[in-house]
Amino acid sequence: MKKEELKDFVKKRRKALKMTQETLANKSGVGLHFIRDMEQGKQSLNLQKVNQVLFMFGAKMAPVPILKEDRL
Repeated sequence: MKKEELKDFVKKRRKALKMTQETLANKSGVGLHFIRDMEQGKQSLNLQKVNQVLFMFGAKMAPVPILKEDRL
């Protein structure tokens, strides 16, 4: 099973709800630039803000096991 990237999760859920990036930013209380960074896969994001956005989709960041093939 392929793991879903954060950027793909957010973009897919946002589009399913027919929301613009600006609407998602406003409803979740973060800036539009932050939403764009998330959807572009920026590697360094504020975890608290990430969870504010994910809350809109009934989700949150949590630790997940790393598969052996994904380890450095």
